[in-house]
Amino acid sequence: MRAITYSRYGGPDVLELTDLPTPKVGPDSVLIRVEAASVNPVDWKVREGKLDQLMDTVFPAVPGWDVAGVVEQVGLDTTEFSVGDEVYGYVRKDVVSGGTFAELVAAPVRTIAHKPDSLSWEEAAAVPLAGLAALQTIRRTGLIRGQTVLVHAAAGGVGSFAVQIAVARGARVIGTASTANHDYVRSLGAEPTTYGDGLADRVLALSPDGVDVVLDFSGGDALSATPAVLRPGGTVASITNAAARDEFGGHYVWVRPDVDGLRELAALADGGKLRVEIAQVFGLQEAAAAHELSRTGHVRGKVVVRVAD
Repeated sequence: MRAITYSRYGGPDVLELTDLPTPKVGPDSVLIRVEAASVNPVDWKVREGKLDQLMDTVFPAVPGWDVAGVVEQVGLDTTEFSVGDEVYGYVRKDVVSGGTFAELVAAPVRTIAHKPDSLSWEEAAAVPLAGLAALQTIRRTGLIRGQTVLVHAAAGGVGSFAVQIAVARGARVIGTASTANHDYVRSLGAEPTTYGDGLADRVLALSPDGVDVVLDFSGGDALSATPAVLRPGGTVASITNAAARDEFGGHYVWVRPDVDGLRELAALADGGKLRVEIAQVFGLQEAAAAHELSRTGHVRGKVVVRVAD
């Protein structure tokens, strides 16, 4: 099978298109013929070796954790799926090796669910990691109907899902984004504002009593305005900054594979409450360019790699 691999940590130049044997399928796994995968910032961070202290890597490694495709083979004791099922998932394993930038990937059943009917292959592949990161972060905060939430990086891959999930839960959403993305953020159901100096004043102008929840999907100094805008008893959560937990008593979230979460996201998509923004679609042989676009940090929505011809 064709796959993108890298045999050492490094820049995008270490990625190459190669032929690999068909992956073995464990008793609680399925073999997926991949239609599309997507790029997340963690992908190029892993490739650069920045997660080496957290996860073992077996070279040559295939990058990618997001997938959408068709079940081609089921394991010896895999009753959840049948050959021909359309699935999607966040296929993060305990070791970095057999990723989703390949024509075939073996996926444990704990990482996949049936694909949303309403989404294309590219759209479905764009959802799992980012959608689950948004969903799990919101779950940690206990966000409820009627609360006001500030979403940092509301136009990004994770932030755009968080806005829509929060709106679906009946929350009022204020989202930071560049001026060019304000109409987009507004279309998702949030009230946009620009980030940077003076953010606290702009947020308080929209919500004079402050906000109940702060969700950080940006990193950097995004949380610096938190003391000024967070109501007493409010909650902070971040996927990028441990200060959310260590300084503000909130949550620092590392997204996990979650079948129930994938099902919830699929229901939102099929119910018209979750739309997917795709920045650009690349071919498998263009994986390096896809990584580089993601690495710029100026992407609205998700970067997708189309694997099937």
